[in-house]
Amino acid sequence: MFQSPGPIICQWGFFTLRWYAVMIALGFLVALWVAAPLAKRMELDYEKASNGIFVIFIAGILGARLYYCALRWDYFIHNLIEIPQTWHGGLSIHGGIIAGVLAAIWYCRKTNLPILKSLDYWTCLVPLAQGIGRWGNFFNSEAYGAPVSDDFWLKLYIPPNCRLSEFASSSYYHPTFLYESLWNILLFLFLYFYASKKLANYPGLSFCTYLAGYSLGRILIEPIRIDSVANFMNIPVPLLISALTLALALCFALFLFKRAKTKTA
Repeated sequence: MFQSPGPIICQWGFFTLRWYAVMIALGFLVALWVAAPLAKRMELDYEKASNGIFVIFIAGILGARLYYCALRWDYFIHNLIEIPQTWHGGLSIHGGIIAGVLAAIWYCRKTNLPILKSLDYWTCLVPLAQGIGRWGNFFNSEAYGAPVSDDFWLKLYIPPNCRLSEFASSSYYHPTFLYESLWNILLFLFLYFYASKKLANYPGLSFCTYLAGYSLGRILIEPIRIDSVANFMNIPVPLLISALTLALALCFALFLFKRAKTKTA
């Protein structure tokens, strides 16, 4: 059984140290730690590539927060002061991916890094940071799934103040944060140790593999979750965006593969 000790680590006066921020920072630092060997293997300028990690990280956080606020604009329009309060949770990974990719392309153009190869590099690291960062949801008692029975083999206790009103009587839920964390870690291992080597001659395919792999994971896990921030025609928006991203990634991968084959023919 999983049970959060609470979202706050400690407080000093007006300063509050929260687990959510620590887990995001930890994910970033661990990804940065494994970045150097990958840059060497992919024959990228590590100084430029590592600086790009900082740019993408900042853009990703901003994009994730703005995207989340946009999905819940009916609430934030009346609570504008809460928009920058990311320490309370509320980051949408799809928004982070969009902003991160745009920032990556901009950075590559500014520094003359090869765009597709650099995207391959950075997106090999992203799922590691995501897998660690997902534990911030655990400490916030959020991003959980449907209720489970008391004797379910893997369960997450949600305190009453964090439960949705329609499930107020249920104590235990699917730990969907854990499902996605494990999926992301496995995706990182596949990209870092296998795909980045096997697809080295096909720039952009590792990037497509990340998009497709992450989207597939969300498609499998999202139906279990009960806390979607927005729905379209009774379908969770993250599920729709994941399906669209999966389709686009597969189409782009096919295009890149055919183009590479044509060049070598």
